[in-house]
Amino acid sequence: KGKGQKGKRITLKTAKNSIRITFDGRRRLDLSKMGITTFPKCILKLDDVDELDLSRNMLKKIPDSIQKFQKLRWLDLHSNQLEELPEGIGMLQNLVYLNLSNNKLTTKNLPVELNLLKNLRTLNLGLNRLDNIPTTLGALKELKEVSLFDNFLTAIPNSVAKLPKLKKLNVKRNPFPDPTQQEEPVDSIKRTETLYLVQEKDLCCSCLKMCQDERDKLNKLKNTIPSSSKKPNFPSLLTPNSTAKENQEQWR
Repeated sequence: KGKGQKGKRITLKTAKNSIRITFDGRRRLDLSKMGITTFPKCILKLDDVDELDLSRNMLKKIPDSIQKFQKLRWLDLHSNQLEELPEGIGMLQNLVYLNLSNNKLTTKNLPVELNLLKNLRTLNLGLNRLDNIPTTLGALKELKEVSLFDNFLTAIPNSVAKLPKLKKLNVKRNPFPDPTQQEEPVDSIKRTETLYLVQEKDLCCSCLKMCQDERDKLNKLKNTIPSSSKKPNFPSLLTPNSTAKENQEQWR
């Protein structure tokens, strides 16, 4: 049990033997699936690698000394137990790929220094505990792919959604508001585009009487018909406007 809590101890020799050459000739330090619970300090002596894979371990913290990997272009930390990131991660100016998915990161524990990764093209923050996205990520103008799936997001800031080079944005399985519930109710009453208002003294006797009669009918209906959610329809209702349209010469 005690051995399990400590995790596997990584020696410098083990780390050196874990360096692989990628198909494009880059040096990758692959320490994935090693049962590591604590960041192995010995790998700081291998800070000239191009890629670092610490995925599928049990890391809870990454030290600020990660900034020593100045040549790093590719960093994979997915499927650990990270609850925060160090400010020093922003010093990895050559980073183009950063995978932080399947951890325990919250919005408040994302360092502002992430916006210093000016060359970053791929950022994966899926399967975390983010309730919103810092607008500072909008400063990463080189981003082409952003993954934010399986979080607690209710909105995506325009600064991120409108990144100039963004080609792929994965926001699946977030509790976004249902757009159908956001729509305003449809108004079924047909309304006139133009309304002419006149004073009673400007109406002829017949037009005035007709309007008064229709108004009295409407008042009676309001008093006798019980209120309901369905809006009443009065197709024969006349107004000064409609009367004027039918008999303009007379009311003028």
